[in-house]
Amino acid sequence: MDRMTSRMLTVGFDLDMTLIDSRPGIHACYEALAARTGAHIDADLAITRLGPPLADELAHWFPAAEIPAMADLYREMYPAIAIAATPAMPGAPEAIAAVRAAGGRAIVVTAKYEPNAKLHLEHLGIEPDVVVGDLWAEAKADALREHGASVYVGDHTGDVRGARTAQAYSVAVATGPCDERELREAGADVVLADLTAFPAWLATHRGAPGR
Repeated sequence: MDRMTSRMLTVGFDLDMTLIDSRPGIHACYEALAARTGAHIDADLAITRLGPPLADELAHWFPAAEIPAMADLYREMYPAIAIAATPAMPGAPEAIAAVRAAGGRAIVVTAKYEPNAKLHLEHLGIEPDVVVGDLWAEAKADALREHGASVYVGDHTGDVRGARTAQAYSVAVATGPCDERELREAGADVVLADLTAFPAWLATHRGAPGR
C-alpha cells in the first residue's frame, strides 16, 4: 500500500521560511553578533539566503578558524533575541492540523540547531510529533527515512533534494529564497504559493488514484 494512504502517513516539514518566518529574528541575531564581535555582517543580505547551515552563512563574514566559535556564540545569543521576534508562516498551524486530521504524523526536519528549533515551535504553539535538527539537503533524507515520511514540505531547493533522496513526495512552498521556477527545476513534485494551500492539496493528493 502506498504510504500516502496508509494509517502511518508521515509528513515532514522544513522550519525556516516554511513553518516560521525566521527573517526578523535571524536579522536581529546577526546584528547582535556583529555588535558583539566587531565584524561586518550584512544582515539584510544574510536573510535573503536562509536554508543552508549556519556555518555556511558565517563563512561569508568570518575566517574559517573562527566559524565554530562564532556559531556557538550565535546559538547562545539566539533564544533571547530571535524566538519572540519570529512569527509563524501563514497556514503553518493549519498544515500540521491537516496531517493530524488525516490520521498522520507531522515531523519537522531542519538544518537549524535542534534546541532552538524546538524553542520556536514551543513559543508558537506548534506541536509536531518529532523535531530533528542539524540536517541539511540530502542529509535530511536520513530522518525522513527513519520516520517513514512519504511527503516532505520545504521552501528551498535543498529541501527538494532531501525529499528526492528519501524517495518522498516533494512539496515546495514558494515562501523562501527560491522561486517557483527554481523549485520546479530542482525536481519538486508540486509547488504551492504558501502553506495555506497545503490542506486542500493533501486532501486531493490522498484521494487521487494510485495514491
